[in-house]
Parts: sequence; structure tokens; C-alpha cells
Amino acid sequence: MKKLVYLLAVAAACAACSGGNKGYTVTGTVEGAADGDMVYLQNVQGRQLVKLDSATIQDGTFTFKGTQDTAINCYITYKDNMAMDFFLENGKINVSLTKDADSATGTTNNDAYQEVKTQISGLMKQMENVYSALSDTTLTDEQREAKMAEAESVQDKMMEITKQSIAKYIASPVGVHLLKQNYYYMTVEELDPLMPQIPALFDNDEAVNRIKENVEKMKATAVGKKFTDFEMQTPEGKTVKLSDYVGKGKTVLVDFWASWCGPCRREMPNLVEAYKKYKNKNFEIVGVSLDQSADAWKGAIEQLGITWPQMSDLKYWDCEGSKLYAVSSIPHTVLIDGEGTILARGLHGEELQEKLAEVLK
Repeated sequence: MKKLVYLLAVAAACAACSGGNKGYTVTGTVEGAADGDMVYLQNVQGRQLVKLDSATIQDGTFTFKGTQDTAINCYITYKDNMAMDFFLENGKINVSLTKDADSATGTTNNDAYQEVKTQISGLMKQMENVYSALSDTTLTDEQREAKMAEAESVQDKMMEITKQSIAKYIASPVGVHLLKQNYYYMTVEELDPLMPQIPALFDNDEAVNRIKENVEKMKATAVGKKFTDFEMQTPEGKTVKLSDYVGKGKTVLVDFWASWCGPCRREMPNLVEAYKKYKNKNFEIVGVSLDQSADAWKGAIEQLGITWPQMSDLKYWDCEGSKLYAVSSIPHTVLIDGEGTILARGLHGEELQEKLAEVLK
């Protein structure tokens, strides 16, 4: 009898530690809401928010209850102008939906996520202040440059915190969620050590598998590796390979770009200048366009004064070349030596000019 009482006591203690019913209770408030207003629990499916549940605000609060097998990132939304994301997981979650200081706490993943969001939110406010100051038409050029430098510094801090948080929490849904949102800002050296730490429960996650595949492609096309060949068409419809230009003694800059890409167009004068300066010094540029329209592609070549070889498959972000080189944003450059070895990636502006001066001296 004593043994049975002991076992029941242990069971009760375990139940208390796990929250008893092993489900979730999300309790929260919404700034400016009235009793009778509706709040929705939603998650992202594809590119759409899909309603999972709804709750009515009573006595200033709302409540969602249920059970969840694994923690998933969800949204709580109010009307059309207020929304916040959090992690739906078993346990007691306290939510505050406001216009500028949302919070969700009470469970392991939400406490970790809130820590990250609080840091980022503080920097976002700094950024807003900088951009507000930049709207002042009385600023001198020096003051404007100083503000732009301040904005860049804040952006760097935000990315530093994000990367640190990904590394810290990569073995949890929080780290994986942050990774999915920011992996394209990260280098292969930063990403590769994280891949083995991703929990097995994400083995069938499409986005995670895409990131892992991307990392392998990044490793295969990293600085020091031999170039990877691919085949496309010129603006005239002739089939060419990257190897028609690369590995034949010339230093080659492969420029991934598109006519619809504003930053690409702004960077193009820098490439035009580099081509004029070095084209007679064993240097070539090969443009790889992510355009969909042949007419838009050809028009931009003429408008921007591009005189170097061009190739494209007109597949937009399904461009075979960009996928092979794990290009997730454009413009993106890959500098390759005369033997076909990758010397540098992602150089633009002054950095590119300095590297070319070093290599082609």
C-alpha cells in the first residue's frame, strides 16, 4: 500500500512539472481592443496566413487552449493592423500585443525568442531615429554621411545579434526559425558548423533541406575551389558554357545580375569602369542574367553600356547558374583566376576595384 501511495505521489509530481494536461494555454491582452473583439491564431502556409483558431476578448483578455506535438512559429492577429509571432508550444504562454512592444513569454522557446526580439527591437528604434533624422533637408553632406554610417553600424549590430542567436539556439525551433529567415546573409564558414546541430525533427522540413543543399553548393564553389561549369544562351540565342571563358588564362569576373534589380543597375557603372580599365590586361567579365524577359535583358544591356559577354536561361530565381553557385541575392560576383580557381566572392564597389588592382597589377 505504501508503494502504491509513493508511485501515485511521483506521478502527481511529474504531472505538475509537465503542466498537468500537457497542453498549451495562451493568455493575452491587446492594446486598444474592446470586449467582444476577435483575436486570431494563425500560421504561415506557403505565403499565406491561415487561421487555426479564434478567441473573443472578455474582461480585457483572450485565451487559446489546445495541445501541440512540436513547437511551431505562429501569429496572433487583431484586425488588420496588429500582429505578432511567437512559438505555439505546450505550457502557459503570456502574450501582450501592442503597437510597439509585443511580447510572448512563459515557455522555453518563447522566452528565448523574446530575448532576441527585445534586442532587435531596441536597434530597430535606433534605426527609425536615424532615418527620421535623414529626412531633415537642412543636413550638410557631412552630417548626412555620418547618419548613413550610423545606420550601417546599427544594421551590422542587428545582424551580429541575429547570427549569435542562431548559433546559440540552433538546436531548438527558435534557432532554426531564425536560420530560415537569415541564412542568405551568412557565409559558408558561418553556416557549415550549424548544419549538424539542427534537430532531427526538421529532417523533413523543406526549407531546412534547401538550406543544407545550399550550404553544400556554397562549399563546392567557395574561395579556393575550382569553378563549376554550366550552360546557357547568349542574347543572340547561341549556346555557351562558362568554361568557354573561364580556365583559359584570363582572370574572369562572373556577375550575377538582372535588368529588374535596382542594386545591380546601380553597381553596373563600377563594372563598366573596371572593364575599360582591365579588359586589355587579361581580364574578362561574364554576365549571368536572372531575367525572365529576353527583351528586358537585351534592353538593359544596351541602356547600361554592357559590352562584355552575357548568358542567361531566362528562368528568374530558378537560374541554373545561380543555383549552382548558391546565389541568394544579386548583384553577386565570383572572381576566378586564369586556372579556374575561385579567388573571391561577393565583391562590389571599392572592394572589387581594390581586389582587381591586386590581382591584375
